[in-house]
Amino acid sequence: MDNDEFNKNYDESDLNPISALNQYLYCPRRCALIHIEQLWDENLFTAEGRIMHDKVDTTNRESRGNVRIEYAVPIRSLRLGLIGKADVVEFHRMDDGIWIPFPVEYKRGKPKIDDCDKVQLCAQAICLEEMLNVEIKKGALYYGRTRRREDVVFDEKLWRETEEAARKVHDLIESGTTPKPEYSKKCKKCSLYELCMPRVSRKVGNYLMKAVEE
Repeated sequence: MDNDEFNKNYDESDLNPISALNQYLYCPRRCALIHIEQLWDENLFTAEGRIMHDKVDTTNRESRGNVRIEYAVPIRSLRLGLIGKADVVEFHRMDDGIWIPFPVEYKRGKPKIDDCDKVQLCAQAICLEEMLNVEIKKGALYYGRTRRREDVVFDEKLWRETEEAARKVHDLIESGTTPKPEYSKKCKKCSLYELCMPRVSRKVGNYLMKAVEE
């Protein structure tokens, strides 16, 4: 799929991590704290996720009939300005002999209500399409808590959502400005909660605003 809005290629030095799209959709402030302020703190959730990804990364390639499996595949898209590593890419051999990539992303939790995981997976597909000059129609998300794979179709809606997320991440990082905190239930699961202090930051901000008004 083509999008005329992305009509230029980014330089190698301007590529953002694919994972930043997931972080941005989860919380723009979290994305900024990581990629602008260079902050990171590990908790139980990130540790479990890291262990899961490490296990995948240390696995060798496999072949199963008409499926060839590659692990920890380096990928990038100069068009969207993204770079990263696909946990698993299955290459499915079609009837005409062509091998079609099928990206699989591993997540420690369970399927989410929003599309942040699907966007991250779609971004991987976009990178593979650009690198291999093929069309990729679907991939899958594997969730550790449910131990099941969820197929994801890369339709026009998800494709455009992914491109828009890539654009917003570039704009955010280039601005060098970290958004103000907005506390919600998902804050408690964020590994940066203690560094972000969303409730405290909001109270301080409100206090300063009142002081200025007075």
